[in-house]
Amino acid sequence: MPQRSTHVSSSLPHPQPIPPHLVRHNAVGKARRADGDPVAALKDMTRFEPIPGNAPQQLKTALDIFDPAVSEAAQKAGKLVFHCVGDVGGVNGTATQDAIATAMEDQLKVKGNGKPGFLYILGDVVYFNGQQRLYKTEFYEPYQYYQALIFAIPGNHDGDTNVRKGDAPDTEPSLYGFTENFCSAQPQHVSPYRMSMTQPWPYWTLDAPFVTIIGLYSNVEGSLDARGRSDQQHYLETQLLAAATDKKLLISVHHPPYSLDSAHGGCPDVLNALDQAIGKTGRIPDAVLSGHVHNYQRFSRVVSGTKIPYVIAGAGGYANDARSMHKLQKNLQGKKPPIKTTVAGVVLENYQDQQPGFLRITVDAKKLAFEYFTVDFTTGAVALFESF
Repeated sequence: MPQRSTHVSSSLPHPQPIPPHLVRHNAVGKARRADGDPVAALKDMTRFEPIPGNAPQQLKTALDIFDPAVSEAAQKAGKLVFHCVGDVGGVNGTATQDAIATAMEDQLKVKGNGKPGFLYILGDVVYFNGQQRLYKTEFYEPYQYYQALIFAIPGNHDGDTNVRKGDAPDTEPSLYGFTENFCSAQPQHVSPYRMSMTQPWPYWTLDAPFVTIIGLYSNVEGSLDARGRSDQQHYLETQLLAAATDKKLLISVHHPPYSLDSAHGGCPDVLNALDQAIGKTGRIPDAVLSGHVHNYQRFSRVVSGTKIPYVIAGAGGYANDARSMHKLQKNLQGKKPPIKTTVAGVVLENYQDQQPGFLRITVDAKKLAFEYFTVDFTTGAVALFESF
């Protein structure tokens, strides 16, 4: 048997030395977060995929991408109802995603003014590299019977171009599939079941009846901007200042600021970006919605006397059995909430890390109400887990 060559071609670029201040001596892994610590350690370096093309001059979205019938019905009813969930891509098989889609579809059949008007996806629409060819089986077919608009922000897998072991080479630029299906200049016939959406950009603002949703893109490793840039940070601050004060205000971002799961933890770059924007503008959101972690967690945080819900709803389809759900930190598993965290004023009020599920959100001129529904892995039975 011929021996494997250890020769390295001289045509390959030489690896660049790591600056001394970034060298981690004796690094053989990462330390676990302390029990109850909801924020991961800040990374020395983060990989950032630039957004292709140029941002349109006006990113704030008017109601012209909204279904006029939904807007009219919401105004007439005095409230808007919609679905929200993240991490839906069915690369592990679409059985869980299909069950959740069916549960949401059934809620669309509600008579009267409780009918949801749209679905808002909190990132990771398809896995693992967001390629256009994956949308047929992982997006359009699972939601073929969902007869309402579907909006989205991208997640890390929608923008990641790194090829996983065994994958075919990634021949598309970052976010190509997402922009083709959600950011078309004009609606396109991309599927027999629905047309492409005309969101203006991967990060964008939905100005809907009774609520403004500022949707952010936290890129591949959880940062709004590349180090040394502030494009999206400036956008966030601008939108916070511009958001109507007579409407509820939501911020959606794929990577969560807080999480007590054992795998990820909260994203410090996202947390710092939101805190900076809130501090600079003085506008406090009514809630922050995220995915990325494949479970459900609801935190509360007191800011200037106001209690803000930070909600993770990332069990929308990728996790296809209970073992693949992201569990809480080992010493917290099974502990009855509320659970105090190591961050003052931040409490885990509730969690569900055994079953997938989705949010139904109702908003009117005075109130913002959330309901989280679970969908049993085995039977598909739908149950209201909590409302707040």
